Amino acid sequence: MYDITENRPRQKVSDCCKSYGLYRVQKSVFLGDLNSNERDSLAVECEELVDTDRDSVYVFPMDEQSFKKVQLIGQAFDKDLVSDEVITKFF
Repeated sequence: MYDITENRPRQKVSDCCKSYGLYRVQKSVFLGDLNSNERDSLAVECEELVDTDRDSVYVFPMDEQSFKKVQLIGQAFDKDLVSDEVITKFF
């Protein structure tokens, strides 16, 4: 999940997330299955892409048990935003 003010770094972070096999569920929210090394690498790469004084990137580790307890209030993700081929990896 990120909040990035400038378009260029925002696009680079988006591309970086996709390169790790994550898929977009909202404009600034990606989900996917990464091991701890991949999570750390993604965080390092994102840190290099953003202005840490203005932008924020959250990388939330979540185990399968915790993910199954996620509650959705309101609408599910916008299917138009999901253009990647990656299908559910959590279940």
